[in-house]
Amino acid sequence: MRGPKPSPVIVSDRLRAVLEHLGRRQTSPQRLVRRLQIVLAAADGLANDQIARRFGLGRLTVRTWRGRWLTAAPRLEAAVAGGDDARLLAQLVADALDDAPRPGAPATFSAEQVVQVVAIACEPPPASDRPTSHWTPREVAAEAAHRGIVTSISPRSVERFLGSGRPQAAPEPLLAERQAGRAGGLRRAGRDRV
Repeated sequence: MRGPKPSPVIVSDRLRAVLEHLGRRQTSPQRLVRRLQIVLAAADGLANDQIARRFGLGRLTVRTWRGRWLTAAPRLEAAVAGGDDARLLAQLVADALDDAPRPGAPATFSAEQVVQVVAIACEPPPASDRPTSHWTPREVAAEAAHRGIVTSISPRSVERFLGSGRPQAAPEPLLAERQAGRAGGLRRAGRDRV
């Protein structure tokens, strides 16, 4: 074995029982099971290279999860010492071995801006001196920029804020159709709408 020796992983008997139970549970995600196997193998004294070979993983992956466990171990052992129940311990272990939040891009619009854009769409357009009877996404975007709510916003963003914009119900009342039509016509009309 080349390189520095990895930090030893020490797991108490109670915590080992929780790890093994989580690993056998049918509902445990496979990524959690694999990470539990890494921790248990590390607790058995195996080096990162040995664990990587055993499970067909990269050394970096094994090193990452050994490090994550070592970071969380004091908090987990404190929960064991505090007498926490097995269900809470299982949740703490699962949280410790869960994926880290990914950063992603910051939100372009604040929640307050989104609410204000939606409020514009709820107002009648003539109240905003718009020469139209119904808002379009382009009109709402222009009005939001005009009011200074946002510096600029695309009509597509307005559409996302407002939903699909398509009516959720059928365009004509089904009850009126039933009264006017016969049973066979209703089935045919119902299939045409799908």
